Amino acid sequence: MFLLLWFSDLSFAAQISLYVFFLLSYLLSVVGNGLIMLVVSTSPQLHSPMYFFLTVLSFTEFLTISSTVPKALQGFLKVGRSISLIGCATQLSVFLAAVTCESTLLTLMAYDPYMAICQPLRYTSVMTVTVCWKLIMISWIFAFGNAVISFNVLLNLPFCDSILIAHFFCDVLPVISLACGNIFFLEVYQLITSLTVIMSTATLIICSYVKIQTSIFLLRSAESRHKTFSTCGSHLVSVIIFFGSAMIVHFQL
Repeated sequence: MFLLLWFSDLSFAAQISLYVFFLLSYLLSVVGNGLIMLVVSTSPQLHSPMYFFLTVLSFTEFLTISSTVPKALQGFLKVGRSISLIGCATQLSVFLAAVTCESTLLTLMAYDPYMAICQPLRYTSVMTVTVCWKLIMISWIFAFGNAVISFNVLLNLPFCDSILIAHFFCDVLPVISLACGNIFFLEVYQLITSLTVIMSTATLIICSYVKIQTSIFLLRSAESRHKTFSTCGSHLVSVIIFFGSAMIVHFQL
């Protein structure tokens, strides 16, 4: 049994304020992602690879926040700060799978405009429904494979007397830091795995946007260049926020 104590040193008023903030943010995120999935699935004009990936990304985002925020909200009320080893391993596995899948989905969402802008004649023959589903399945298989490994490792770790997790959910490094014995190689493995996922997907996205930018500069009309690049703007912002926050949190831990 573990205790999640990230916000335990705050005053009661501060914890209530954070509880309301997290609750409203969670509800807005759930409603927003739900609306995206509903609108895309019910609008035939949005049945394209980009919006298909966006729908799956919304579902994945729902899994990410639902694996962590509800338990954190219980912690603010001091009624759910304890979590079993199985519960901790499950939360960690779902979170890892969802985050890993998010990074691969963002990569796929960069590949789609690359094909549309840089390879327009091949776009319809390459980005078929079957291909999109295969890419999604590969990303989920890879994500859950990584999660299953982490789940088994966590269940077989020998833990010391300390059961206090200095975090608001069961993240990898705060949990394995409680294990007895030498965990150096385990920490190195987690570091290499995390950096491999982050750097490989980020590199593929950067390469896609470099080629997209090169193709955009070849367009004669400034209006065409602006219109073409504006279609990638929202995705680029999402990529910066996701990978930027992932790197900040990772190196802080």
